[in-house]
Amino acid sequence: MENQILGLCELGKFIYVFFNKDEQNYNEIETEFHNLLQKSKIENSWFTVENQKFALLHWANIMNKGALKQWTDCYHVANKPKRIGLILAGNIPLVGLHDVVSVILSGHIPVIKLSSKDRLVLPFLLNLWNKFSGDSIQYEIVEKLENYDAVIATGSNNTARYLEYYFKEKPNIIRKNRTSIAVLSGAESETELQNLAEDIFRYYGLGCRNVTRLFVPKDFLLDRLFESFISFKEISNHHQYNNNYEYNRAIYLLNQEKFWDNNFVLLKEDDALFSPLAVINFSRYESLEEVKDFINENSENIQCVVANENLKMNALHFGEAQFPSWDTYADNVDTMAFLGGL
Repeated sequence: MENQILGLCELGKFIYVFFNKDEQNYNEIETEFHNLLQKSKIENSWFTVENQKFALLHWANIMNKGALKQWTDCYHVANKPKRIGLILAGNIPLVGLHDVVSVILSGHIPVIKLSSKDRLVLPFLLNLWNKFSGDSIQYEIVEKLENYDAVIATGSNNTARYLEYYFKEKPNIIRKNRTSIAVLSGAESETELQNLAEDIFRYYGLGCRNVTRLFVPKDFLLDRLFESFISFKEISNHHQYNNNYEYNRAIYLLNQEKFWDNNFVLLKEDDALFSPLAVINFSRYESLEEVKDFINENSENIQCVVANENLKMNALHFGEAQFPSWDTYADNVDTMAFLGGL
């Protein structure tokens, strides 16, 4: 594992140097990487270069020996590697990277079925990681999963039912739809609300760690939210996002439903946890007990809670939702413990 961790550290350095280097000075590998990011953007318009860069730099920042050793030292490394089938999602850039790294550093072999929406960058990174590790990494990229010992798969709630049935004979982790919420006290600073905008709008709101549901005090002024969202107004220039915004706005107008509008996102007073793209549901609360009851009742569908520490909740600070650490697991299921127990 030592070589693999050192190789991953070198991969992080490569990513960091790449994004801090003038394009005219790229070497051959950096030029290939640059072209892949451009091609990825063409194949999936949600994967703007800015959002790919954000995701890549986040992972690069935690690809250091201290963080990786602190994470992996808590787990058992397999003596006999097993083949772990990975069915990766493609809703945000490199969302499957954590699973791949987990499988490799736990001593197993990932058998990877890429998402058609994110099929270019991960193979490049794996190939580079292997070179940096002295060819010590085993992995396969396949069109169809065959000859596997366990499965980790991510899909919609409907897909998950099929996957649970299909893979019922093998040890598995089957992930479903999740989303995130934010709880406001009303005493947030403008900086905190601007950080909340990052939690909401990064990746166009397509990730499970994106906040789609707000709890605000009874007397909270919604204008404060719209003011903090201004830095993301360029999001409306994305045609697919704007199509969702226009569609949902038209539906609400047609149905004569009440909503608040700032020309690129809609606020709707609604108790539903999940909201359509370009819409944020919110509700006003009188006591935090109401909020805690909601969280407990919907815990299986909530990935993150974001709140100010003065509320004394088990929550992330504003602006932290899109920065998961190595020991942060999708659906709050410990992937490394699962892999170590095979």
